[in-house]
Amino acid sequence: MQGMPPSPAVGRAEFITAMRRVASSVTVVTTDGSAGRHGATVSAFSSVSADPPTVLVCLHAKSRIAAAVEANGRFCVNVLPEHSDTIADRFAGVHDGELSDRFTGIPCLGETGAPPQIAGATRFACTVDKVVQSGSHLVVFGRVETVGQGEREPLTYLDGAYHRVLPKTVQTMGAVT
Repeated sequence: MQGMPPSPAVGRAEFITAMRRVASSVTVVTTDGSAGRHGATVSAFSSVSADPPTVLVCLHAKSRIAAAVEANGRFCVNVLPEHSDTIADRFAGVHDGELSDRFTGIPCLGETGAPPQIAGATRFACTVDKVVQSGSHLVVFGRVETVGQGEREPLTYLDGAYHRVLPKTVQTMGAVT
């Protein structure tokens, strides 16, 4: 509304506390090319459009994965299946002190030089369409070139822990099914 001062911004801690209540699929973004092969667990991934098929991921602007995705111009979003918490931790950097390569022992599909596609994950291989900076992150829009159907149930993250997706129990005529 005209003449109204902008509302004060929500504090960082309050925002983070609220976001911990939002469940999301656990995704690993991978890339390969002239800037090298990289992968990182990310929490912000979304469908943008079906015409043309487009997704977005949010990457910390100062991270290695953001620099590599921009330089390589390609990436793959791997939506991890429910039993993949060790893969999520690996690409979140939990084991970086023990391993020199996050991809060690992780079964991947795809051609050499293409963004690695994690076996069992639902996969969206993309070409970078647009990159927009918003706050501390880059919003990377990707034109989806290929998809891979993974396992049905994704690994989810909520309130600092991994979870499984379970169907809601349906009640019909007083009986639970």
